[in-house]
Formats: sequence, C-alpha cells, structure tokens
Amino acid sequence: MRYSPVRASNVFTWQRAVIKVGSSLIAPDSISCSATYLLAIAQFITASRDAGKEVLVVSSGSVAAGRNSVKVKHLPSIAEKQAMAAIGQTRMMANWQRFFDFPCAQVLLTADDLRDRTRYVNIASTIRELLAHQALPIINENDTVATDELKVGDNDNLAAYTALVAQADTLIICSDVDGLYSADPRVNPQATLIPELAGVDQSIYQLAGGAGSNVGTGGMQTKLQAAEKCMQSGIQTLIVNGRKPAVFEALQQGRAMGTLFKPKQSCRRARQLWINHTLKEKGQVHIDQGAATALVSKGASLLPSGIVGCEGAFNVGDAVSIECNGVKVGKGLVLFSAAELALAKGRKTSELNQLLGYPSNGIVVHRDDMVVF
Repeated sequence: MRYSPVRASNVFTWQRAVIKVGSSLIAPDSISCSATYLLAIAQFITASRDAGKEVLVVSSGSVAAGRNSVKVKHLPSIAEKQAMAAIGQTRMMANWQRFFDFPCAQVLLTADDLRDRTRYVNIASTIRELLAHQALPIINENDTVATDELKVGDNDNLAAYTALVAQADTLIICSDVDGLYSADPRVNPQATLIPELAGVDQSIYQLAGGAGSNVGTGGMQTKLQAAEKCMQSGIQTLIVNGRKPAVFEALQQGRAMGTLFKPKQSCRRARQLWINHTLKEKGQVHIDQGAATALVSKGASLLPSGIVGCEGAFNVGDAVSIECNGVKVGKGLVLFSAAELALAKGRKTSELNQLLGYPSNGIVVHRDDMVVF
C-alpha cells in the first residue's frame, strides 16, 4: 500500500478540544433530537471539564430537528430547509443544554465570517471569553442565512476551522464509523482499521474512495479534509465511532479508539511559525521596560498601560512588531486599531470603556496570539 500508517502509541493527551457531532448521532431518526448517542458524549464533556480541560462542540442536526415542523411531501427547497434549520436550531440547543448544569452558548457561523479578518478575530475573542466563563460553545453553520457562496458546506470542515480559530490542540470527529480503514469494510471483509497516521496525502484520500468516486465510506472524504487542515496547524485529529460509549470511556483514560492523525509539531509551535514567518507587520507598538519584562518572563498578554506609543496604520487582527527601546521583543495580532491604541496607550483597563465608547477587556495583544523573542 502507498499509505504509511505509524504504530499507535495508545496514549492520547489534550487540553482544548473541538468535538464534532454529526446529524446521525443527534437525530438518528432524521426528524427529531435524541439522547440515544449523546449521553455518553455529554458525560465525556463533563468529565473532561471537571479535569480542567476545555471543550467546544460543533453540532449538526438543526435541519433534522426542525423537519417535523415544516412538513413537505416533496424534496425540500433551500428556503424550506432554512426554515427547518431556524426552528430546529433552538431544539438542538435545548437538547444539548439538558445534559449540563453549566451554560451552553450558541455560535452560528458562515464561511464569510471565517474569511473576514476582523470577524475572525472577534470570533476568537468571543470563544476565548466563553471558555473563560465556563460556558460550552456550541457551533453550527448559520443555515438560515447562508447561501452557497457563504457556506462552509459541511460540519467536518467547519469543525476544522473552529479548531483553528479556537486555537485548540485537538479535533475529535464523532461519526457512525470506527475510523479510517485500509479499504471499504462494507465490501471488503479483509479491511482493517488504521489506528494512527502521520499525514494526509492522495494515497490516504484514495482509501476513502478518491476524488469524484461514489465509493466513499460515511463521508470520510470531508473528515480527511478536516484532518489535513488541522495537521497543517499542528492540531491532532481523531475520528471515532460516536455510537459506542466505550470510545469515550477510553478517551477519559487517555486512550484513542479510532484513527488518530498526529502532526509532527505542536499547534502552538505551528501558530508561532505562522505568526512569525507568514504575517506581514502593519506597524509597531512601543512598550516600556515593565511590559517587556512581563511579556518575556511571565508570559503575559500586552495591556495598554505598558504601551508608550505606536506607528503604522494597522487595524484589528493585523500583525504588529512589539518593541522596547528600539529592540524587537515580539510580534503578534493586535486587538486594537492604530487610532484606538493612540487613545488607549498608557491607560488602565478600567478607563477604556469610557475612553473608547464601547466595552473592552483591555488586551492589546493576547499571549496566545504572540511570539516573544
């Protein structure tokens, strides 16, 4: 075979994970939400949070949940499906909330939200705050407004984009299959489950039927696309069978049952390389010695109080150089525009709301979006 599986280490560790749950798990009968397969997933989420880990969910199922309220005898039109999604979205969220005693937060996205740099940064900030306040972000595509050109298209790839914007270290795709096989197990009894892979290339895609083929198994093509996106950013991806409670019992014990796509470098290292070598700097932020010490020695985020000046015409989400006394201390993604930072520099966080005219958490460059030299 052309693909090169690696021997599974049987050890699975993570700190922040995106868990993608498909429609077949949420609405097995295709017309209503069910707890049949979600209970084990919900118990895993709760146990993981109790262990100090952070979890986000990408959930399908809104169209299926609303299908019985928009009854049609023909193939539903786009508008009818969007009406189903609008009704079903609240049902799907209520179905999730009943499993938890902490808040669930709905986040609806389109592809356009992820392409626009300002909105992308705002999404990242919102997710960061939700996690900080112990809420469970539940993400879905905004089917009620998305047109073809604004759609991500499938929730496997949406989950990958969510893992990127949330800076997760892990993507867990819960499906109705055990993982990636050496051949289609429905037609080849000799097919074996591949426990671990170090990369995704054309030979791997061929195992799922190849481009344009009708031999694909369980939507595996989009799952491989998601795994490839994540691995390029240092995010490990695990495809598991969400219908088997034993899968989640094993995950709680640090074991992976399924197919694990393991990147060669960590997500933090990959993100630092991206920030440092790919993004063009749009300006400079000058800081005092106290702020420089906090960044370098304490791993702190950059606050306005330590800023003495700025140069350039940068906007929210742009990369800037961080300098102290003419020495480059770091580089990062700024959460203020140049005009806003000119007003906020040297100020305390408590002064910002009145100064800027809108609520601000006071972080100019978050430590997760910064490379310190």
